[in-house]
Amino acid sequence: MAAAAGVKKKQQQQQQQRAVVTTAGGAGRKRRKLPEAEDKSWQKAGSKLNEEISSDSETDSPGKRKKGNEAEEEIEETAQEKKLRLAKLYLEQLQQQEEEKAEEEAVEKDLIAGRLREDVLEQKGKLQRQIGKDLRPPDPADVRVLRGHQLPITCLVISPDDKCIFSAAKDCSIIKWDVESGKKLHVIPGGKKGKEDQHIGHTAHILAMAISSDGKYLATGDRNKLIMIWEAATCKHLYKFTGHRDAVSGLSFRKGTHQLYSASHDRSVKVWNVAENAYVETLFGHQDAITGLDSLSRECCVTSGGRDGTVRLWKIPEESQLVFYGHQGSIDCIQLINEEHMVSGADDGSVALWGLSKKKPLAIVRQAHSNHGTQGLEQPYWISSVAALLNSDVVATGSHSASIRLWKCEEGFRRLLPLFDIPQVGFVNSLKFSNAGDFLVAGIGQEHRLGRWWRIKEAKNSICIIPLKRAAGSTPTSCEGSLPSAPPPCELSKL
Repeated sequence: MAAAAGVKKKQQQQQQQRAVVTTAGGAGRKRRKLPEAEDKSWQKAGSKLNEEISSDSETDSPGKRKKGNEAEEEIEETAQEKKLRLAKLYLEQLQQQEEEKAEEEAVEKDLIAGRLREDVLEQKGKLQRQIGKDLRPPDPADVRVLRGHQLPITCLVISPDDKCIFSAAKDCSIIKWDVESGKKLHVIPGGKKGKEDQHIGHTAHILAMAISSDGKYLATGDRNKLIMIWEAATCKHLYKFTGHRDAVSGLSFRKGTHQLYSASHDRSVKVWNVAENAYVETLFGHQDAITGLDSLSRECCVTSGGRDGTVRLWKIPEESQLVFYGHQGSIDCIQLINEEHMVSGADDGSVALWGLSKKKPLAIVRQAHSNHGTQGLEQPYWISSVAALLNSDVVATGSHSASIRLWKCEEGFRRLLPLFDIPQVGFVNSLKFSNAGDFLVAGIGQEHRLGRWWRIKEAKNSICIIPLKRAAGSTPTSCEGSLPSAPPPCELSKL
């Protein structure tokens, strides 16, 4: 009995222990008692957990919220959405590039169209850029003087890139100058008369000079009937042309070619092919010594005929010539303004503007540089040189009146108006505008290029580089010059 009671009591105790150890499934569940050390460790863990929970429950800082938002956005954008977004961005960039390209092409087309219009007008001889209204007198301190020749300068040319000047003088020498520094780049010395066979170069006064439009060849002509051809870059002598029977007074290369025209006091014009070192033909018509010659792109040239009082246009392929009358004295210089207009000067002091479709001057200014001498015996200053800024309305004239005068041609070349004077003592024997129109070069001498009627002792034999100042913000404009509706008949004769 006692044993059975003990067993029963033991079973009851085990049942009570099972009830205590049952896990708390809800509010009514009981918790097993833990040993004291274990209970303390659980309390510490609980306090840490409470701290972490309270920390998470605090308000987030702006920075953390921003990072969280970015992370959420990154998480929210799928791979497909990212591809779509990048594709849209790429298309927007392409569209922007195409718009910019279209704008550039439109500007380029406008520039090309403007250039083509100018080319057409230039070929027709109607292009006239309006530059004269913006020109201002240069400061005398800005005028540079280059000294090197011992005797009066007779002729000069400017290289097509406006970087060099070639000058020649009565001392038979040729000098190549650097425009920027004013230094001599090369000197071809003159020789003594009678030493022609021993000297490479000129031994007589050089009266004419020309340079090809590509800057390859330089041609010079002298009183000894000779034409010398030089390599412009190195000043190396290439050829010698003979054939004229008197002094060579005018030279000009046809623009864009190596065809050379020469004029002489023997009253003839000759045509040469410099690249092939060949003579082509001779043209006759003037009744006196030819004093000047010029040409542009067309296969023709213009000449001034000295005392015969005529200006002539030589049409090479047609073998014909147009004859123009207007001056009363010896016509000593001539220059083309464009393919249809030219300017000339004479020793009667007059300057004339011509259109190739009219045998009389479109405009003429008498006593262009005023008069000199005692009262009652006044004489006009001779016009010794003329120059024209190609395809513009600006013309320059030189004399021995102690100044170079600039003129403006009115639209249609109907009038010649003075702009301003540039002081310069001596005979202005040669004038040339730079191709870009930035400066004017003058060849000054104590004597006239064609003779020794008198000397101006206070003058200096020199080259003057005169900057052309323009009004601030000015841009050259072009207009179509008006030509006569029906060309009047010109005197025409067979060569």
